[in-house]
Amino acid sequence: MLRMIFNEQTKSIPITKMMVWEAYKKVRSNKGSAGVDQQTLEDFHEVRSKELYKIWNRLTSGSYFPPGVKRVEIPKPGGKKRPLGIPTVSDRIAQQVVKTYLEPRLEVEFLENSYGYRPNKSALSAVNKVQEHVRKYSWAIDLDIKDFFGNVNHRLLLKALQKHVPEKWVLLYIRRWLEAPVQLPDGTLLPTSGKGTPQGGVISPLLANLFMHYCFDKWLKIHYPLVKMVRYADDIIMHCRTYQESNLLLAAVKQRLTDCGLTAHPEKTKIVYCKKSGRNLKGYPVQFDFLGFSFRPIRMKLKKGGSFLQFDCIMSRKSKVRITGELRKLDFHNKTQRTIQDLAILLNPKIRGWLNYYGKINRRCLRPVFYYLHHRMIKWILNKYKRFKRSKVKAVQWLRWVCNRYPNLFYHWVLGYQLT
Repeated sequence: MLRMIFNEQTKSIPITKMMVWEAYKKVRSNKGSAGVDQQTLEDFHEVRSKELYKIWNRLTSGSYFPPGVKRVEIPKPGGKKRPLGIPTVSDRIAQQVVKTYLEPRLEVEFLENSYGYRPNKSALSAVNKVQEHVRKYSWAIDLDIKDFFGNVNHRLLLKALQKHVPEKWVLLYIRRWLEAPVQLPDGTLLPTSGKGTPQGGVISPLLANLFMHYCFDKWLKIHYPLVKMVRYADDIIMHCRTYQESNLLLAAVKQRLTDCGLTAHPEKTKIVYCKKSGRNLKGYPVQFDFLGFSFRPIRMKLKKGGSFLQFDCIMSRKSKVRITGELRKLDFHNKTQRTIQDLAILLNPKIRGWLNYYGKINRRCLRPVFYYLHHRMIKWILNKYKRFKRSKVKAVQWLRWVCNRYPNLFYHWVLGYQLT
């Protein structure tokens, strides 16, 4: 049936059925939950031929109108919540089609110091670049933009798009996505107010990068060409040689953001002294967080003995709290019907992800996480096996025996994080 559908000719708007098919595969691989229509990816898959044809037909005829965006709130550190917009599965596919069509054209415009949501760039690359800069520059500006995705100015964004996108149909659909209403959990529809792009939309990161390219990246390059900067979406770190230079730059940046309809967060934005051996000023903040890592003075040991102070990064406290919270939510210590092999199947993908991200920068910083993981595993042993009910010592001995006998069972055991 798919072959029959995809043999048909395209219409005037140059969207082929194969583009829709590739977009569907991309959306399916990214997973995600249902939107306002309650249709899941599994539901969509069962009727994909009909639904994909419908998307293609409407996109190519100019008659595609996005449904409302489902609003959900995800918890943030400190008890606050971040609003997240979830488009329907069909709308995610439509957005992916236009994103794939548009992205190569915009990518050639973006600067090298922009890392967020870009092909062949990663958060770890951004962290590595900040590591490099803090060793050369004594001062860093940790810039936090208040509710960035909720305040992207539609007029300025469309002005930037028109500079690179002559196709009226692309601008038409992007305008419709920007103007799509938000549906609250109680069913209320909130109209847009000329600003904001849903954090969670497929095309939103690309639009956000374009907005920040003109609002910030290019402006900084023109007016402050010597300043080193790393940006990942709306997380920005700038590097300066002196405190005076940092103050002047921050004041100028705040004004630039205001001119573009944005605001630097008054509490989270700060100037940080990158203290290390040879940098001995006192009375300034000496720590900032960036992409799950805390940059701060760290005592390093020398191979020949002794130590020195380096400004470097380790896994942030917020990241540790988030991971231990994930382990608690799994509640696997109460799943006594499972075997230890079942636990390995459940936990190894998560463990591999932690090591592939945080471990690439500093493996030692994961030791508290694995200590907590082993603690939960011991609780599982005590709950599962009656012979260990009243003896935590024996439970630890048994887990250590498993670790020695089957060192490849858990991914972190293979890398040397055995039970101690």
